[in-house]
Amino acid sequence: MIPFERRQQILRTLQHQPGTRVSELARILDVTEATVRADLRTLEREQRVRRVHGGAVVINGAALLPDAQETPADWIVREAAGLVEDDDAILLDAGALSLRLARRLHSRRLTVVTYSLDIAQALAAQGGHTVMLLGGVLREDGRATLAGVQPPADLRVRLAFVTGTGLTAEDGLMDDIHEANWKEALLPIADQVVALIESTHVGQRSGAVSVPLERIHRIFTDANATPEQLAHLRRLPAKVSVCSADAITDLTAASATTRYKIGFANLSEEIPFAVDVRRSLERAVALHPELELIVADNRLDQTQALHNAETFVAAGVDLFIEYQIDALIGTAIMNRCQRAGIPVIAVDIPMVGATYFGVDNFYSGHLAGVALGQWIERHWGGEVDRLLILDEPRAGALPQARIEGQLRGLEEVIGTVPPDRQVRLNSGNTYAASKAATAEALSSLPTDRRIAVICFNDDAALGALHAAQHLDREQHVAIVGQGADRLIREELRRPGARIIGSTAFMPERYGEKLIDLALRILHGAPAPPAVYIDHVFIDPNNVDAYEVTDRL
Repeated sequence: MIPFERRQQILRTLQHQPGTRVSELARILDVTEATVRADLRTLEREQRVRRVHGGAVVINGAALLPDAQETPADWIVREAAGLVEDDDAILLDAGALSLRLARRLHSRRLTVVTYSLDIAQALAAQGGHTVMLLGGVLREDGRATLAGVQPPADLRVRLAFVTGTGLTAEDGLMDDIHEANWKEALLPIADQVVALIESTHVGQRSGAVSVPLERIHRIFTDANATPEQLAHLRRLPAKVSVCSADAITDLTAASATTRYKIGFANLSEEIPFAVDVRRSLERAVALHPELELIVADNRLDQTQALHNAETFVAAGVDLFIEYQIDALIGTAIMNRCQRAGIPVIAVDIPMVGATYFGVDNFYSGHLAGVALGQWIERHWGGEVDRLLILDEPRAGALPQARIEGQLRGLEEVIGTVPPDRQVRLNSGNTYAASKAATAEALSSLPTDRRIAVICFNDDAALGALHAAQHLDREQHVAIVGQGADRLIREELRRPGARIIGSTAFMPERYGEKLIDLALRILHGAPAPPAVYIDHVFIDPNNVDAYEVTDRL
């Protein structure tokens, strides 16, 4: 059962059996109570249930989930719904986004003007609203009326929510002729006009102009907008808000004149985690027209990393974001940047003189070590025959703390693992090196049946897993990773996965946090010596509660 189906079933059960407890929902769905609680948190965030002690109750009028997972359209209407207050008078047109918005308004008591039969019925089912359905000839599809009856002369609404199938900086919001006619008649009654438009329609012309630019006060769109579409949106006079699964960002006006050039040297384009970091950084920069991003690939090579730094200095970057594996070459890179007066942010691998951003290494490792120890207690009676440690010596002392954290966390649960049962391997920070090293180690340990594996990162964890699978020894290993990238999450969804979990570093969130830190430094504001990301341990029970959407 996918998360959407599971949450649908939870809603159905709570609708028919109010007061059903978490433990009973877990039994019905054949999942853990942790999974149910994560689903209830999601449903509560969507204003479909209210959590109570031991369970949850359905909010009056909440419908079943409309889609298999939250979509960009849901991001838009969730943020737009925040503009609506109790006792508001609002106008909703007949667009699909307006219908989605109507379904989110069940917790408020409103006066709603509309010409959409679907919206009127949805609001009536919620109860508590005053719904004014404007008449006229019924459209052929039977879902709305044609413009025909004028609203009362004294009718006013605070907000008019309008949708469209096109939006351009030259013409405004566009739609079919029937929608254009209704909006022409109704917009004079609105104090403010709020446009809801999916990014796929930005820059597109369609039908007739329904709302001219000067009548639009606010625009909500989704974070799937391309850099070209974002540039188009910045040309609009209205305030533009870009909505994602977990955030909303207001675009900076196109008139911004101050420009900064930022260089980003990425760890390696062959590592999924690093690719996600680069993509998130590109998304974040696209929201700031005053920033220009130059990207290079360090290729896990110290010579290449130093060459990239020289290239960025020559290009005159204002700030350098460095993500590379070799602690030793970091000294040379910092020396070059300091001589050029360029501030540096070091990602995950610290560099003396740079602002550190990234993993809280010991804490991250400790989370995974404790989880591994608890798994060993449940499945192996707290005993291990061998502990494989897939390390990365080049990374230096601070990243090494994530290995130390895993070891300490593991031993806090199952007791000390004697040194003669520990085998340290060089992961090389790559999947291939880790697979080869693990295969060699397993071949030398033919009689061991309970082999715990702690890893420097997720590439090492996957390499260890596939080595065990190749030798038909998957059931002999229990592995924890570091990073919880998208490949690890796929593995965690596989029944009987022997990677029991990984501490999430959330690379998809690096970009916005890095840019916030970079702008603080560029503007001369005080910056802390280290900025850590939040961590959570991802396992098969909660992996769906921390879904990652790749928007590029």
